[in-house]
Amino acid sequence: MEWRVPLADLDYGEEEENAVLDVLHRRWLTMGSVTQEFERQYAQFVGAKHALAVSNATVALHLACLACGIGPEDEVILPSLTFVATSNSVLYTGAQVRFADILGPDELNISPEEIERQITPRTKAIIVVHYGGYPCRMPEILEIAKRHKLAVIEDAAHAPGAYLYNHHLGTWGDVGCFSFFSNKNLSTGEGGMVVTDRDDVAEKVRLLRSHGMTSLTWDRYQGHAYTYDVVDLGYNYRIDEIRSALGLAQLRKLVSGNATRKAITERYWDGLKGTGVEFPFMQTKGESSHHIFPILLPTGVDRKAFMDQMRDTGIQTSIHYPPIHLFQYYHQRYPDVSLPLTEALAAREVTLPLYPTMSDEQVDYVIETVCEILV
Repeated sequence: MEWRVPLADLDYGEEEENAVLDVLHRRWLTMGSVTQEFERQYAQFVGAKHALAVSNATVALHLACLACGIGPEDEVILPSLTFVATSNSVLYTGAQVRFADILGPDELNISPEEIERQITPRTKAIIVVHYGGYPCRMPEILEIAKRHKLAVIEDAAHAPGAYLYNHHLGTWGDVGCFSFFSNKNLSTGEGGMVVTDRDDVAEKVRLLRSHGMTSLTWDRYQGHAYTYDVVDLGYNYRIDEIRSALGLAQLRKLVSGNATRKAITERYWDGLKGTGVEFPFMQTKGESSHHIFPILLPTGVDRKAFMDQMRDTGIQTSIHYPPIHLFQYYHQRYPDVSLPLTEALAAREVTLPLYPTMSDEQVDYVIETVCEILV
């Protein structure tokens, strides 16, 4: 379908084209010097000691769990209002998840009070998700984690360039995980990044992302090694030079792109007043990356009918997210989970288009269409 206003779109141009061509001319495609430069610049950007590029954010989360020592007999607390990769990454380790409810309609992030309610003797870690790029209540969550001796993993897939109290999201906890999927603020198609200040976590991630090998093909090509040992059961979670080159080009656009997203978000807030919709995160502290624009439809409005009407006018919408604990697989695995706020608010959520290359005319068209449907 040809959308008049798609949900998301790439901010790509000559910079990205030239970056890819430069890699092709170098004739080295697997993880090498371009990836190392991407990692260096990303670490500097977010203020982390270490940044390790990987093939996607799901594996970033998996590696983060492993590096924090999560395994069978452990439990990890996380929200259900997130993409399923957040919880899948825990199950990959053999651990179990415990879902915590969210704060409410003004803030769709995990509730610190609900985190504390879910803690058991088996709890090993908390995974927070900065929904839409809006900061979770990190000081409260870190206090809980410190008191109970729990690791904190930040799912910052939505949050590159976002921060709280001048501290970048992804660098508050033990380890942060970013996504560079096609619809993200910094996009390489597929790709992700693990950031941490902990040397032990960084070393574990570095080892596990490439088969547990003590040296890489790039090291041997450079003459720094001629063989290798395998010292752990690792994975092929590497990124490649083409995606790292795209990441470097996109990183240079991230701050301006986030600023544009913020401006569009504020236009939405102003233009949709009086429609009866609620706007989560208007009062949330910190600076968001404004990855998506979620609204809560008025109680009683048929969400499917609303989305169908938007589609019929050429506007793409989405849902962020169907709660994980209601999916068939998870409901069968955890049949007794009840999250009243998550379930009630997720049923009313609709995501409107938001991306840096949206024209004023497109933003106005979305606002006018929503008003026509709801008012």
